[in-house]
Amino acid sequence: MNQTIDEQSAAEIESEALDAYSRTVMNAAQTAGPAVVNIEVRHEGSKAEHRGGSGSGFIFTPDGFILTNSHVVHEAGRMEAALPDGRRFDAELLGEDPHTDLAVIRIDGPNLPSAVLGDSSALRVGQLVVAIGNPYGFQCTVTAGVVSATARSFRSASGRLIDNIIQTDAALNPGNSGGPLVSGRGEVIGVNTAIIRPAQGICFAIPSNTATFVAAQLLRFGRVKRSYIGMGVQDVPLHRRILRHHKLSGSGGVLVIQIEPASPADRAGIREGDILVEFDGVAIERMDELHRLLTEERVGKSTEVAVLRGLEKLALRVTPGDAR
Repeated sequence: MNQTIDEQSAAEIESEALDAYSRTVMNAAQTAGPAVVNIEVRHEGSKAEHRGGSGSGFIFTPDGFILTNSHVVHEAGRMEAALPDGRRFDAELLGEDPHTDLAVIRIDGPNLPSAVLGDSSALRVGQLVVAIGNPYGFQCTVTAGVVSATARSFRSASGRLIDNIIQTDAALNPGNSGGPLVSGRGEVIGVNTAIIRPAQGICFAIPSNTATFVAAQLLRFGRVKRSYIGMGVQDVPLHRRILRHHKLSGSGGVLVIQIEPASPADRAGIREGDILVEFDGVAIERMDELHRLLTEERVGKSTEVAVLRGLEKLALRVTPGDAR
C-alpha cells in the first residue's frame, strides 16, 4: 500500500514538474514570440534583383527597430520583415557590425509588438532558455534547452573574436540566425547566431548586453566606433630564453607581418618583423588580446607599446586612429 502511495506521489511530482516546465516555455514564447520577425532578403545582381537568404530578427522598440545578424542582411538590396500576425513591411538597414555579427534594421507600422532586452550577465549554466526563430521558413518555431556555457569565444566572419558567447543546446537550424534566445521570463538574453555542423546540441548566441551596446552604437553612428593602429599580425610563440631575457610573463607575442602606409603604426615607427609584446603596460600574447584593447576610448590617445626587434626590446608610442 505504501509503495503504491509513494509511486503516486512520485508521479504527481513528475507531472507538476513537467507542467511547470511547459508553463515556463509557453510564457516565454507568448511574451517574446509576437515580436519575432522573418526577414527575407533580396540582392541586386548585375542583371536583375534576385532572392537571397532569409533569417530571423526581433523588434526591440515599439517604433520598429529590429535586431538581427549582420550576415543575414549584409549587402541586401531589399528586405522585407514578416510578423507572426501576418503583416509584412519593407525594412531599412540602419547599420551593421560584422565584428559582432549584429545589425539593426527598421520597419514602419502601427501597434508593433516589442521584446525586452534582459541582462545576460545574470545567466547561469543550466538555466532554461527558449529559442524563437524561423528555421527553413517555418515561422515562429520554438525550441527549448539550457545554457551550456556562458564564456565561450567565437570568431566572427571579420576575423575578430566575439567574447562571452552563450552556448546552448536549444535546437537551432538555418533561418534561426538573428532570432532571440529568451529566458523563462520572456526577456531576450541572446541573439542566436551560429551552429556547428554536424554537431548536435552545440549552438551559440551573442549575449544581450553586447547586443544592447552594439545597437546603441549603430543607432547613434551607423557603426560601432573602434580604434585601430593599421597593421596585419599573427600569433607567434617565443623561446623561453627570450622570455627570461626580457622578463616577459607570457609565452608568445604578436608578429607584425604588414604595415599600412601612413597608418598610426607606420607613424609610430613599428616595422614588419617586430613582435608586439605589450600594449599600454598590458602583456600581449595573442592578436585577440590586442583587438580587445583597441576600444573607442583609445582613439587619439598616445599609448606606449613594447616590441621585440632582433635582440632588443623597444618602447614606442602609437596613437590609435578611428577604425572607419
